[in-house]
Amino acid sequence: MSEQKPCRRELLEWINTVSFAVDDVKLFLDTHPCNAEALEYFEEFKKQRVQALKEYAKYYGPLTIDTASPCEDHWTWIHEPWPWQKGGC
Repeated sequence: MSEQKPCRRELLEWINTVSFAVDDVKLFLDTHPCNAEALEYFEEFKKQRVQALKEYAKYYGPLTIDTASPCEDHWTWIHEPWPWQKGGC
């Protein structure tokens, strides 16, 4: 059974959503560092963000340096459409 490629636009929207959630709770944790519920929320959404970035990189190329994998002679993402180009989003 072949794996279905996720929709690029929907995946980018999900990455933006979970990234916002992580950034927002980080701000809350700056003033409430011992809040167990916020720490749990942070860990869950951080995990979802990392997974979404890995999935995006698998199908469309890396969005962040931590999901980039260099090859022998060049960076492979230069051959993919950029997010703002036709076919990129």
